[in-house]
Amino acid sequence: MKTFLAKKETLPQPKWYLIDADGEVLGRLAVKAANIIRGRNKPSYTPHVDTGDYVVVINADKVAVTGRKEEANEYMSFSGFVGGEKYRSLKQMREGHPEFIVEHAVKGMLPKNRLARQMLTKLRVFKGSAHPHEAQNPIKISV
Repeated sequence: MKTFLAKKETLPQPKWYLIDADGEVLGRLAVKAANIIRGRNKPSYTPHVDTGDYVVVINADKVAVTGRKEEANEYMSFSGFVGGEKYRSLKQMREGHPEFIVEHAVKGMLPKNRLARQMLTKLRVFKGSAHPHEAQNPIKISV
């Protein structure tokens, strides 16, 4: 019996999934989203081919974290200039850009290569419960 390797030409149409982040733990949500984006939930999973589906995450501003991560977690950005480092806590990011929290967590759970950067375009994160992807009929899943 030969090992099945998916090819880009023979992939089925990707599905759309909807995850409601309201009250969900950030790490568990990110694992679920990353596995769907990579295609790990399919029997046709092949590491070097993008076999994944699209994921829409809503209510990103209501995602939960455990322990003292709200104050302890810091996100660093660098402008490129001398002294241009900025540190923001998770609490500050939740107020300003709550989508970034989920995107950053999912990005950290994908491999670090060109294919993963392409896969990350299949993640759509919104801070409210409204999203513009109703026409794709996303399948609501629980984490």
